[in-house]
Amino acid sequence: MNTQFLIEAFGYLGSLLVLLSMLMTSVVKLRIINTVGSIIFTIYAFIIRSYPTALMNLCLVLINLHFLWKMSRTDKEYEIIKTDGNDVLLNHLLDYYRNDILKCFPGISYDTKTVDRIYVVLCQGKPVGMTLGNLDGNTLELMLDYSIPEFRDFSIGAYLLSNLKKEGIKKVVYRGPDENHLNYLKRLGFVYTDGAYVKQL
Repeated sequence: MNTQFLIEAFGYLGSLLVLLSMLMTSVVKLRIINTVGSIIFTIYAFIIRSYPTALMNLCLVLINLHFLWKMSRTDKEYEIIKTDGNDVLLNHLLDYYRNDILKCFPGISYDTKTVDRIYVVLCQGKPVGMTLGNLDGNTLELMLDYSIPEFRDFSIGAYLLSNLKKEGIKKVVYRGPDENHLNYLKRLGFVYTDGAYVKQL
């Protein structure tokens, strides 16, 4: 295995990561993977002395870091409103984001007419999160907990749970698809118990 082969493989790895980042549904993951790929490709471009390519990828790294820093700031101001299945705006949002919802929650089935608790989280007046569920005593059974791509940084989930606690809800249970949300559920303190993810408030 010669040096030239290793250099080329290094370049292909950078290209692969940049391409892979475009498949991410989470903007945060997209930025992180794209940053790693761009760093690798910047180094590769310097090695082969392709300075315009190096400069472009270095700029991409700086742009990604800038937006990751902005997304990591914890001074987002949220507000929450409770609504119902007849809310025209809610149903428009669920329809607008339907493809992304189905990508995030493969195989999910949700119906606003079959739930008795619906919350919409806003940031600066913009709807950024939607939660559907049913209340059984002081336990909320989640059907859907969705955040739009630009706001998938755990802050909406933490805000929502704190507000549910204020409403007297003591436990949240989620039984839906988890393949894209294990990190999210664990980060917010959900524990897998008897076939469901449970969060004690």
